[in-house]
Amino acid sequence: MLPRMGAMLIMVVFAFYFLIPIWWLFVSATKSKGDLTSTNPLWFSEVNFFENVGNVLTYRDGVFLRWIGNSLAYAGGGALVATVLAGMCGYALAKYSFKGRELIFNVILGGVLVPATALALPLFLMFSQINATNTFWAVFLPSIVSPFGVYLTRIYAGSSVPDELMEAARLDGASEVRTFFSVSVKLMFPALVTVFLFQFVAIWNNFFLPLIMLRDEANFPVTLGLYTWNSQINQIPELRMYVLVGALLSIIPLIVAFLFLQRFWRSGLGAGSVK
Repeated sequence: MLPRMGAMLIMVVFAFYFLIPIWWLFVSATKSKGDLTSTNPLWFSEVNFFENVGNVLTYRDGVFLRWIGNSLAYAGGGALVATVLAGMCGYALAKYSFKGRELIFNVILGGVLVPATALALPLFLMFSQINATNTFWAVFLPSIVSPFGVYLTRIYAGSSVPDELMEAARLDGASEVRTFFSVSVKLMFPALVTVFLFQFVAIWNNFFLPLIMLRDEANFPVTLGLYTWNSQINQIPELRMYVLVGALLSIIPLIVAFLFLQRFWRSGLGAGSVK
């Protein structure tokens, strides 16, 4: 009983630790500019939430909505392509025997250990050689590579896709590509969802790569856009409230993605328990 209570207490403490900043952000986004610094930071005063949201969405002809759209394109498209590529690569490394397979996997595994910030400058130099900086592709193309996704899908494919099932599909006349998309993808779906979420969050929160790649604010993701607003607060004080409200709005797509896709984790765990 006591160990269970101790575990619950630890979880409650850490839940408060992670949720209090979000609560502060939500409360701050409901206040007026005057109440922001003169009232209790963790409780409401006069509620101006919808007015604040309207001001953010209409500021400079709705540039914030453009940044949100850019982030959705970078993160959604990049995570989807990265998941497909990682799934195919991991599946091939797990289920096919060919010369150099382990070497390729070890190189990919080494890529997991390289921080993304260390690759930003070499990527900038490469894209500048082909005059592709300050474009959508300068941020999108590096986002479709996920070494961790390859590692995860290889481990999962090796344990969840039976060789007998692949052989049965071949006997039925299915090609290797059709076998992968029609049979193996369904068995690997929990891992693919995990890769998608990890990549979506990583791209959405990516700041350094867009910072060095982009100059035109029309191509900015929301993280870089909010940074530019925050750097102008001394010259334009009302941007302080816009940054707070924008930061709150920017986490909504992440919450929606987790709430929508978590059911696939549960279904995958249930299928695994039946097996």
